[in-house]
Amino acid sequence: MDRITGVQLFIRIVETGSFSKASVDLGVTQPTATKHVAAVEARLGARLLNRNTRGVSATEIGALYYQKCKTIQRELEEADNLASLLQSRVGGQLRISTSVAFGRRVLTPLVLAFMRQHPEVTIDLSFDDRYVNLVEQGIDVAIRMGRLADSSLGARYLAQNPWVLVASPAYLKQHAAPRAPAEVARHPCLIYSSVQGDERWHFSGSAGLEVAGRDESVPVRGPLRTNNLSVLLEAARVGLGLAILPWYVAHESVRDGQVTPLLTEFALPMQEMHAVFPSPKLVPSKVSSFIGFLQERFTPEWWTRDTAPAR
Repeated sequence: MDRITGVQLFIRIVETGSFSKASVDLGVTQPTATKHVAAVEARLGARLLNRNTRGVSATEIGALYYQKCKTIQRELEEADNLASLLQSRVGGQLRISTSVAFGRRVLTPLVLAFMRQHPEVTIDLSFDDRYVNLVEQGIDVAIRMGRLADSSLGARYLAQNPWVLVASPAYLKQHAAPRAPAEVARHPCLIYSSVQGDERWHFSGSAGLEVAGRDESVPVRGPLRTNNLSVLLEAARVGLGLAILPWYVAHESVRDGQVTPLLTEFALPMQEMHAVFPSPKLVPSKVSSFIGFLQERFTPEWWTRDTAPAR
């Protein structure tokens, strides 16, 4: 029997004056209760309980021991209440991890809005395009793109992350826009090494078209290869070639006419976007509240919402 259960058992024996009643209350057998008290008395070298035909009562030492046990019980109850309160309230520090481009362009304004709704929350927001171990680095929630590996982590689906092929108007004045995926291979291409690291771009036909269901994998090469989406966007804007970008990166430049979507009748692979957290069990309220806040805002075509990137 563990020490905490033993303390609770001793308290109930004194308060009920009965081994049998205390055993029922704690869900143990009466012989187990008797052996436990005998072991405690042997360890302390003192008799704690008087036993007679009328019942059980505490000795002088037993009464003092009972008072100390009651103090321990109250402290445990206060600790449990404090843990429950902290688990249920939306407050304390929330450590969030995300990729650089997504964090700067999309997540930052959402985090600031969440903070305005929950002033008791303090945020530690880190940007890193590398894989982050949530448990080792003490991260409460991370936003991840793509298929999730099987793990013990908890995860909640947020949205799809669509991609688009773009080029600048200046580039398209000098080069004919590709009319089919195979023609992309004739153009200088700006390669995102984190996703398109195999230097092949994948297209599929949209429903309702003659090309529907046809997948094409196009080998590409070009003057720039980088793991930074903002660099790719800037290179496309100045006319260095074609780029495949997430819509959340390209949206404002498309809206402002700085880049033009190409081959829009073809679909590019989408990534699933998830909020990931250390464990699916006993999720703190601050984490579940933040994820719920995000789920409400990642509506269809969420990427068309104007963002305010931190510069």
